[in-house]
Amino acid sequence: MSPHLGHPFRGPQYRPGPPPTAPPAPPAGQQLPGFPFPVTPASATPAPPSPAAAPQAGVTGSPPVRRSRTGRALAAGIAVSVLAGGLAGAVTGGWGDPAPPVATAELPQASAPSAPGAGGSSIASAAASVLPGVVSVRAGRATGSGFAIDQQGHVVTNAHVVEGARNVSLVLSNGRTLDADIIGIDADNDLAVLQVAGNAAGSGLRALTLGRSSQLRVGDPVLAVGSPLGLEGTVTAGIVSAVNRQARFGDNGARQTAVQTDAAINPGNSGGPLVNAAGQVVGVNTAIATLGSSSRSGNIGIGFAIPVDRMTTIVQGLID
Repeated sequence: MSPHLGHPFRGPQYRPGPPPTAPPAPPAGQQLPGFPFPVTPASATPAPPSPAAAPQAGVTGSPPVRRSRTGRALAAGIAVSVLAGGLAGAVTGGWGDPAPPVATAELPQASAPSAPGAGGSSIASAAASVLPGVVSVRAGRATGSGFAIDQQGHVVTNAHVVEGARNVSLVLSNGRTLDADIIGIDADNDLAVLQVAGNAAGSGLRALTLGRSSQLRVGDPVLAVGSPLGLEGTVTAGIVSAVNRQARFGDNGARQTAVQTDAAINPGNSGGPLVNAAGQVVGVNTAIATLGSSSRSGNIGIGFAIPVDRMTTIVQGLID
């Protein structure tokens, strides 16, 4: 039987009959049987879509999209920028051999909570516990962030924040400004240790608890705390987007393992802590990915932090 576009039960001699007549009107004062009919409320389950709205079998919803050369060039132009006082140096991300195993650090590190929210932790409580230990670092014309790691007034930040600076000052969460000395720099790993000048015990600076980056999982909630664009005490929230991400930063440009996060990180966040939901430091915010070659580009949801397990080893050597 050949395909037919008309009615399948009508032959070539078909002639339409008279149109159907309307039902007789009921006598005055009477109604037809079954009327009035039941009414379905508007809040009930919606009716299925009409056949005209349904897609035809074998037809895709949209034609294939062809990528333009401009789109490919834009994707290829993603770079990673180091965050120092609003100006950044370009570094690139890539794949390579895994980083060497991290040695056991002597700085005390706490284990992460067994489950999210254990012990009543939340974003608000984690931020409240972390802010007193975070500082804004001012080193010449550069600004960045840092955080206290012990009661002796040692503060960790990025090497590119204080590199070449003669005078360094720290602005605490309570508004106090303290002078600090640079006691050690590891430019290849982009880490530096500062020492609060004078007595740090009465300054209000609180040491933060160091966690373990080896216990991080993709999807874990994290906070980035620091002074982006000079806005002191800024907290942004996100998740761990990837662990063991390979990226290049530091003076030697070597591949290093980093924690990737979508927590908003911008110039001025350099050296600030990346913390978990329990308020434990799990990384040092260091770099962001940007579109194009402009080092002034802001956050696009791809930030990188130095894992705290590697940081503790390097910092311990700088202090000793």
